[in-house]
Amino acid sequence: MSMRTASARAKKITAAEAASLVKSGYWLDYGACLGQPDVFDQALAARVRELSNVRFRSSLASKPRAVLESDPEGAHFHWFSWHFTAYERAKSDAGICHHIPPNLGEIHDYYRRFIDPIDIVVLKVRPADANGFFNFGPTNTWHRALVERAKVLIVETSTAVPSLCGVDNGIHISEVDFVIEGDNAPLSELKSPPITDVDRAIASRIAAEVEDGSCLQIGIGGMPNAVCSLLRDSGAKDLGVHTEMLTDSLMELYHAGVITGARKTLDPGKVVFTFGWGSQSMYEAIDGNPDMLCCGTDYTNLPHVIMQNDKVVAINNTTQMDLQGQAASESDGHRHISGTGGQLQYARGAYASKGGKSFMCLSSVYEKKGVRRSRIVLDLTPGNIVTTPRTDIMYVVNEFGMVNLKGKSISERARAMISLAHPDFREELERQAFEHGLIPRAFFRTP
Repeated sequence: MSMRTASARAKKITAAEAASLVKSGYWLDYGACLGQPDVFDQALAARVRELSNVRFRSSLASKPRAVLESDPEGAHFHWFSWHFTAYERAKSDAGICHHIPPNLGEIHDYYRRFIDPIDIVVLKVRPADANGFFNFGPTNTWHRALVERAKVLIVETSTAVPSLCGVDNGIHISEVDFVIEGDNAPLSELKSPPITDVDRAIASRIAAEVEDGSCLQIGIGGMPNAVCSLLRDSGAKDLGVHTEMLTDSLMELYHAGVITGARKTLDPGKVVFTFGWGSQSMYEAIDGNPDMLCCGTDYTNLPHVIMQNDKVVAINNTTQMDLQGQAASESDGHRHISGTGGQLQYARGAYASKGGKSFMCLSSVYEKKGVRRSRIVLDLTPGNIVTTPRTDIMYVVNEFGMVNLKGKSISERARAMISLAHPDFREELERQAFEHGLIPRAFFRTP
């Protein structure tokens, strides 16, 4: 239920007038990704010296935030993020951005059950249509919960926001307190990283497991791009999409006719996602496209919803795994780098799906300070966050192979994980596993 009394017509004000509503000690919410405001952000940054202890919740900053740039020491403004981009990671390193750990599919519930009403919510939306609805565009996420929990709701309009169908993918003017006219600047783009040989090796193994009628969830990166590239030419038919993030690589499969959604149980024929972030050509392709369905994370990310489609294929990346199969995907020790996101919920939803498969992908090695290190280790780096527990891991894939950990004992898991390690690290890992009792003496193989 909304925190505000519905009004017949929202009041149009300038960004400066909207920023003047903010008082010291207020909580604000900027929403997520492409739904974050820009002209309001700039206007509020201009008031930095007048305010103190103003706190913001947001997620996935797609560009620098003026309030943070205006206050590099965090003396006035404090930023809290549900999921880091590279920008937020850098601000976290500087001590002015703080992480809130969530499963993204639960954030609606956090706002409704555990977070106090928000003083001011500001969201970027498409200008109101003939029926008085402001469309969220390609960023639905948990915005509906923000609307419900806002004491004051401000929308910043932009003609650059595409129009998308979806459950609760918008706000009626009767729910809005104030309207700001935005700058109508093009939406931020996310460039796809180059595909490496390791990406191609991992992708080839995953693509071979994708059957006709499979329903895909993938993230961003070179490896998911490589999977989509291979699927385009693999002969796979009637693939579906029920994912957290819509990417350019998924749209390429859609344009190639590989994605039809014809065999989906939920939303047949529809590409379902909660936020899209990619190229300008992607934004143009989804604008008004009836095949696209942008829904909240409480629909896209909850396992009991995900599992209702058959043959769900969840493809996720991790940065480190131990010999028992724990996946640490969001931190480097105590340094936070991203977030849990939808990884755990999709791993569970895919496994529970009839014929579903969950893949955890990582390269065998990385380089840090000029030293090559193994991503497969006896023990996780101290402070590393376990994103996906060992009990939820199904397939693990890298350039050296693929193993399925479901139903495996500790010793079988350790041997399987060692088989994926770079050859230069296998002997040491096997010795460590033996010394710590993960591989019993009877199973220890002397090189």
